[in-house]
Amino acid sequence: MSLPFHLVPDLAAARVGDTITIEGDEAHHAVAVRRLRVGEQVALTDGAGTLVVAEIATTGKRVLTVKATSVEVRAEPAPEIVVVQALPKGDRGELAVEVLTEIGVARVVPWAASRSVAVWKGERAEKSLAKWRATAREAAKQARRTWHPHVDPLVSTADAVALVAGADLAVVLHEAASAPFATLEVPTSGRIVIVVGPEGGVSDDEVTAFTDAGAHPVRLGAEVLRTSTAGVAAAAALLARTPRWG
Repeated sequence: MSLPFHLVPDLAAARVGDTITIEGDEAHHAVAVRRLRVGEQVALTDGAGTLVVAEIATTGKRVLTVKATSVEVRAEPAPEIVVVQALPKGDRGELAVEVLTEIGVARVVPWAASRSVAVWKGERAEKSLAKWRATAREAAKQARRTWHPHVDPLVSTADAVALVAGADLAVVLHEAASAPFATLEVPTSGRIVIVVGPEGGVSDDEVTAFTDAGAHPVRLGAEVLRTSTAGVAAAAALLARTPRWG
């Protein structure tokens, strides 16, 4: 059985034998929800590559201390997968972030596509971004990731095009594309960018801009996937051809 997994803000200086204090919601979840007790083991990460296995030393209402029994620093997975995700309707954005996090995406970039029905402005933008980031954090814990994904602030099409231009491989999912994934040369390192359009699809002008920046328009298959699931399908298809899943 896997050890309970908890997030600690910073473990960069952690060493075997150190006492680590966990406070707030994480401690409450461990003690009150999971009912962990002194002497039991937990796994901790800071989301920046460090994994600590520790034994619980003391518990309180919203605090517990643990003693580190092992410390491991893991390299960031390569290649890095970045998904430019057009804003979906309703709560499908959180669903997209959840499954992308579970599959190992390093970065999710919310994109205001021309055909996006959802609009992020003002206070709504702040609240929506906070929801995406909270979803990524919880999904990363569930997936036991030691490297947590970054969720960027909302970007324009021009910003998304710039991301594509700097990628080692970039693809834009487009139902009218003829090129299959099998024709792509997938890098074993560097950055892969996947562009996922909204419910109404990527506009012709957007496809042209991404293609001019170096992206390959590709089609996942005969089926048309929802915007909330297309990104994870594309990421899986690419990851299966890298050492990460080799």
